[in-house]
Amino acid sequence: MTANPEASKRTEKDNTTVPRHVAITMDGNGRWAESRGLDVSEGHHAGFENLQRVVADFANRGVAYLTLFAFSTENWDRPESEVNGILELAIAVIAHEAEQLNENGVRIKHLGRVDRLSPELRNELELAVKKTENNTGLTLGIAFDYGGRAEIVNAAKRLIEEGTPLEDIDESKFAEHLYASDMPEVDLLIRTGGDFRISNFLLWQTAYSELYFSEIMWPDFYGEHTDRAFESFNERKRRFGKRV
Repeated sequence: MTANPEASKRTEKDNTTVPRHVAITMDGNGRWAESRGLDVSEGHHAGFENLQRVVADFANRGVAYLTLFAFSTENWDRPESEVNGILELAIAVIAHEAEQLNENGVRIKHLGRVDRLSPELRNELELAVKKTENNTGLTLGIAFDYGGRAEIVNAAKRLIEEGTPLEDIDESKFAEHLYASDMPEVDLLIRTGGDFRISNFLLWQTAYSELYFSEIMWPDFYGEHTDRAFESFNERKRRFGKRV
């Protein structure tokens, strides 16, 4: 898993570059709901509904990999009622959407821990991953109970457990032990909701990513807002540390 200047796809239609791998921190569900006088749970429902639009749209645009930050290791510290609502909603959404995604050729990957998930949620995730593993369309990474630092520590532990000789460890070898080692590094990282930080998301994979921050809350981020993110990506010169 290395930075690849040729990783993004250039379209023939308008000579623009489509990022091969896009990652999104889907922030702002709670504030979206509060601004409308709704319960926070309604914001999470709206956010999950937006997933359908975004996944279909990105697949149509030619994006090959899309990773969504659905639930972080730190999100467990939110109010218990909110956490339980998110977990229950996740079970329902995965169970409902997996079949449709499978029919559309989407391959689902899970990034994160599974030991703290309920047996029902873990089962739905595992079924979705297994059901879609041979699909060749868009790869959808679901980062659930995910933390970038935890992923790196976990990779280091696996190398030690395997007894990997010190001289054999390099960046490529290390990357093989990440949660989804077959996914390329991120070309474009989008964060909605108005905050300007990474928040422990894909720390290894975003070393050379282009960053795009939007004031738009996640439930409203689609269509023209995606256009702006991709336009911004195309305005960047990706040097990967080289002088061009």
